[in-house]
Amino acid sequence: MGNMDDELLEGLDDAQLAAATALSGPVRIIAGAGAGKTRTVTRRIAHACVSGEWEASRVLAVTFSVKAAAEMRVRLESLGVGDQVTASTFHSAALRQLRRVWPDVCEAPFPHLVEDTRDITRRAMRRVGLTDDMDDITVRAVRDEINWAKISLVAPGEVERVAVAVERCTPAGIEASRFADIYDAYELEKAARGEMDFDDILLMMCHVLEEFDEQAARVRKSIGWLTVDEYQDVSPLQHRLMRLWLGDNRNVCVVGDPAQTIYSFAGASSYDLLAFADEFKPLSADIRLGTDYRSTPQVVNYANRVLAASPMRRDYLRLSSARGNGARVSRKVYETDALEAQGVAMRIAKLVADGANPSDCAILTRINAQQAACCSALRAVRLGYRVRRDSGWTASSSVADLEAAGQLALADTMREHDDETTRKLGKVTVSTIHAAKGLEFKHVFVIGCSEGLLPYGYAQDDDALEEERRLMYVAITRAEDTLHMSYARSKDGMGERQRSLSRFLS
Repeated sequence: MGNMDDELLEGLDDAQLAAATALSGPVRIIAGAGAGKTRTVTRRIAHACVSGEWEASRVLAVTFSVKAAAEMRVRLESLGVGDQVTASTFHSAALRQLRRVWPDVCEAPFPHLVEDTRDITRRAMRRVGLTDDMDDITVRAVRDEINWAKISLVAPGEVERVAVAVERCTPAGIEASRFADIYDAYELEKAARGEMDFDDILLMMCHVLEEFDEQAARVRKSIGWLTVDEYQDVSPLQHRLMRLWLGDNRNVCVVGDPAQTIYSFAGASSYDLLAFADEFKPLSADIRLGTDYRSTPQVVNYANRVLAASPMRRDYLRLSSARGNGARVSRKVYETDALEAQGVAMRIAKLVADGANPSDCAILTRINAQQAACCSALRAVRLGYRVRRDSGWTASSSVADLEAAGQLALADTMREHDDETTRKLGKVTVSTIHAAKGLEFKHVFVIGCSEGLLPYGYAQDDDALEEERRLMYVAITRAEDTLHMSYARSKDGMGERQRSLSRFLS
């Protein structure tokens, strides 16, 4: 066993090794882009289990996306502990626990998990007499605001107070008091039909852990060692669940990067990552992984420059590249959006002609609406593409159902196969920056690097502006070998208004 254990720690740098061998008590790992975060965390878990320090069946590692959880499982399997430890999303871990304890805590049948809650939202709006404003955009806005309120632990009765404090809870211009009524009706609609939404999984699990001592003790006993990945993205609700999972247990490791917090609009906050040292003091280890193995020094220096101008720069890691010199970052200005899309498509076509695989190339956009021009330009140069859009923040609930039924391994295998096929066929990825988080490409083209697009909008408060800066940083750090930044002076060359270079790049 000793040899196997030695192998698990081979090839880690000093900071990664320190993280992988700090096995008890509260541990914080601040991991920069490309710094080998997943490698470090999975080696840490495998080393702890193989050395006998941890009991594998009581290890829980949670992350945010189904994709990240699947990748963690694949890595743990390759390290020999995949079938024993649990690696999953917050939602699927809580759903499994909830199913186990349900017969002991409630006589009603287990609620039906609703995938798309727009219909419930519509019924709730009708119930309070809001029948005129039922267009899809308004319904979505109301649904998203209900989601935000729930994961921010704001109950219907607190909506008006919160609306004054944080200028939220007024979706589509609906008054806060009216929104509180809709939110109330939404909860009643669900309860009447024996339904639950995604957030209810976590809320109900919190309730069980707070109110049912015997079941809470059983759940806590099953979690001896907890790892939380992407901790900068935790919502107040997920943070509460994490604290309740732990109880008096201090064996928790959180991993994240404050500079990659890009979901504040959906209730995430890097506050918990930064405050972890106070909340769980004294820490057993507080480690920073600042060596980027992904990107060239040119890309890393460019990313560092974007963060160096931030008023919050003290919270952010300064990366250093482990790679040799690369190509300088290119910057280009086009006359119109269409010309920008065509120019980028032609540059990708040239890379492909010179031997690059189209699947190594990505065009990153700030919003979904920028993607159509890119797709038509790629079609014109006969390049295949696949599109990744912003489609909401939580994992898709059909996946939670799959996980509950124990079929996720199968679903992920199919997904891996699709990705592999795409790589062989070679398709360019056209993605929003949000949807590209966690991905990497040899050649990255970030388009629309102008004021109004990145940062998005003009009237920005400090927090929103900082979020846009972090988005720019995430976009830049997706690039391994070459990075191409561009913007167009105007939408179609007709308007008087000329766009200017993004303040983050000037």
